Amino acid sequence: MNKKLLSLAIGGFGIGMTEFVMMGILPDIAKSLNISIPMAGHFISSYALGVVIGAPLMVAIAGKYPPKKILMALMLFFTVGNLLSAFAPDYYTLLSTRFLSGLPHGAFFGIGAVVAGRLALEGKQARAVSMMFAGLTIANILGVPLGTYIGHHIDWRYTFVIVSGIGIITVLALCFWLPNLPAAPSAGFLKELKLFTHLKPWLIILLTAIGTGGFFAWYSYIAPLLTDVAGFSSNSITYLLVVAGVGMTLGNIFGGRLADRFSPINATSVLLLTMSIALVTLTFAAHYKIPAVLMTFVVGTLAFSITSPIQMMMIRAARGSEMLASSLTQGAFNIGNAVGAYLGGLPLQAGYSYTSPDWVGAGLAISGFAVSICILVLDRKMAKKTKTVITG
Repeated sequence: MNKKLLSLAIGGFGIGMTEFVMMGILPDIAKSLNISIPMAGHFISSYALGVVIGAPLMVAIAGKYPPKKILMALMLFFTVGNLLSAFAPDYYTLLSTRFLSGLPHGAFFGIGAVVAGRLALEGKQARAVSMMFAGLTIANILGVPLGTYIGHHIDWRYTFVIVSGIGIITVLALCFWLPNLPAAPSAGFLKELKLFTHLKPWLIILLTAIGTGGFFAWYSYIAPLLTDVAGFSSNSITYLLVVAGVGMTLGNIFGGRLADRFSPINATSVLLLTMSIALVTLTFAAHYKIPAVLMTFVVGTLAFSITSPIQMMMIRAARGSEMLASSLTQGAFNIGNAVGAYLGGLPLQAGYSYTSPDWVGAGLAISGFAVSICILVLDRKMAKKTKTVITG
């Protein structure tokens, strides 16, 4: 991998680890702080809230600074937030530090995506963006299992210390490997907000929140699905999550190539439709071990294959406001996290089996597909209007 993109990927690894490792160490944190597991779940929500709020806030504060300085500052903020989490003495302190840790998440990926696109050769922008997100997916193969193991067998606080160390490594990598690109032309934050007087950015945000919600409806309840339905032991879950992580990593690369070849919106439409079919298939395959493992890999692959196409779609729809729009897309991903987990849990509360969240996920994915069709129709109308103006 190009060293320029590798510096972004390392940051993605740290962010992916701190975001997803919480699912694995919640019982350990709950026991340590003497709180219930549902209360410990608030740490996940607090982080997601930080991402949603921090995406536009951090971009607004960054202003017209060069992207290299912005990215380094964001990772320093991220490092401090995770280090404070490691020493949090009680529930409320950790709740606050998790929120602080989430603030730079959206802005880092949003600005990083724009930088990756600027560093890429013409026609390979989505592929470059996928290389940055590769760090996040690889975190699910290496970082999350490692952090979970340390949390179980040593102390969950060391997990956050490791994440802080990755943050420091990222700052150094950005300092030495990322070129000093000039700041992108900007009319100012308030004028950039005029981007959202147009319909397409809102449709992309809606597509992201709903479509990726399909993934989180499945992933939030993957452990009980594999133990209670497929019949795996609880000790097997770590290895099965690695299978999902490998699928996510390959899907991220595949999605970038697909977007470069067929356009981001075409790739997103096909992938969302395919993911909905895969989730329905999983509800039947989950009753058998080998098919369950196979579909875990397939759904993981499809879910993360839409990441780069969606990011490129928003960047291209936001000429002049790329960093703001790209950051807000990350906020939409985390809205999808909250929506998918919440809606996926409703049938479980009603007494249905652990395959029921996958039906919810399929419904969300197909709803995202419907929104993608609306974007396709809008694009064709805009192209037709532009052609009429030119020929007229």
